[in-house]
Amino acid sequence: MGAKEGFLQFKRETPESRDPKQRVGDYKEIYKPFSGEQLNHQAARCMDCGIPFCHNGCPLGNVIPDFNDAVYNEEWEQAINILKSTNNFPEFTGRICPAPCEASCVLGINKDPVAIELIEKSIAEKAYELGLILPKPPEKRTGKQVAVIGSGPAGLAAADQLNQAGHEVTVFEKDNKPGGLLRYGIPDFKLEKWVIDRRIDIMKEEGVIFTCGTEVGFNIKAENILRNFDAVVICTGAGQPRELRINGDKLKGVHFAMEFLGNQNKVINGELEENPISAKDKHVFVIGGGDTGSDCIGTSNRHGAKSITQLELLPKPPKQRNTLNPWPEWPMTLRTSSSHEEGSERMFSILTKEFIGNEEGEVTGLKLVDIEWKENGGRMTFEEVEGTERVEPCDVAFIAIGFSGPAQNGLLDAFGVATMENTLPKSKNYQSTNSKVFLAGDMRRGQSLVVWAISEGREAAVKVDEYLMGSSSLPMKDESFFQVEEEIAGID
Repeated sequence: MGAKEGFLQFKRETPESRDPKQRVGDYKEIYKPFSGEQLNHQAARCMDCGIPFCHNGCPLGNVIPDFNDAVYNEEWEQAINILKSTNNFPEFTGRICPAPCEASCVLGINKDPVAIELIEKSIAEKAYELGLILPKPPEKRTGKQVAVIGSGPAGLAAADQLNQAGHEVTVFEKDNKPGGLLRYGIPDFKLEKWVIDRRIDIMKEEGVIFTCGTEVGFNIKAENILRNFDAVVICTGAGQPRELRINGDKLKGVHFAMEFLGNQNKVINGELEENPISAKDKHVFVIGGGDTGSDCIGTSNRHGAKSITQLELLPKPPKQRNTLNPWPEWPMTLRTSSSHEEGSERMFSILTKEFIGNEEGEVTGLKLVDIEWKENGGRMTFEEVEGTERVEPCDVAFIAIGFSGPAQNGLLDAFGVATMENTLPKSKNYQSTNSKVFLAGDMRRGQSLVVWAISEGREAAVKVDEYLMGSSSLPMKDESFFQVEEEIAGID
């Protein structure tokens, strides 16, 4: 523990962001540089708790007090070694993770929690600056070949771990470049894509093969993959968007959020000349109050939308925890993102009833009604508020209400993987009903966080290594973790 009273001496501080009026003119990262002294103060706030709940809050099990202490003492090599022992890609999580570790920080009981996400990002960037993150190919090869399908965070983590175990790993990606939703979902103002490219270049030098523009089941058959590889890891994400299923949802101008966000990233990346979906000078409605909806707001502001309104079915959360939501639970509090700061109206307890269109089949309006939430027999239900139904002008609507599971494109069937009634594939210890095929990430457990995806990739790699070699030297979580996982997504 560096500073015994750091949490008393220093307040929580995070980097300032650029002026909203300035930053909506570009897609660059929004935060200003943070000084070394400021970072030192933030690391000093860690109390080195006897029972650090932040470990439990982080799905990766990051050893947070230890790397905080190393940062406080400016021992950067030690800090990055501690961090990379549990997290393959701290430069990703330090930018886009919602930081459940901070919600579990013991200091958060009565003060602002330690700025763990900022410290994590700073460790990664300092390590790159000092040349502490360099390609390290495995000393020996096992002669086993593994195919990883999908190059999102789960696929990249699985590939990285299996490559370090000495297996020859080929990553198949349907898009033109690797990264999955890191590249084609998350806006550049949250994660600039050079950050991904830097890591991919290291993985290539370490021996990982990336085959992009190849969709398994179309460009290459599943049977060829099964024949030519000793094991397969499917990490294709939960790509099936949840539908709103109301009248008019197929009108022109009504889009799933990822259509809009993915195309915009391709424009910035040079893969498209312009986004076929434009919000410029339009009344935009974003349906869904989560991070994806927030990303649609930020991107629409950069397009130059006339107005942006975000709709949320649930009531407006409180600004602070209440007694029904105590620490260390995830705080169900109101969050204002950088995109909200740039300009939008937020409406809570709103039911979207119908899209209104014109003769050309274009959306022109949105029928809404206020709702009131009530407890009924131990369950929360809602009723429409009489006299509040109205039609608001709408030129473009983005549906951002989550994902229902893996894309229904026949991939799992082609590999002989059985699914459950909720369309998620069956698995036990990450192994599917086809013993040669393993599963990881959102496509196995359902829509989740980037840290869960990386964790899934790492843990699946352990099970693949055991399958191929009889045992594994890769780091893994406690076996009790897998018992819980089997209950989440398992086979009996």
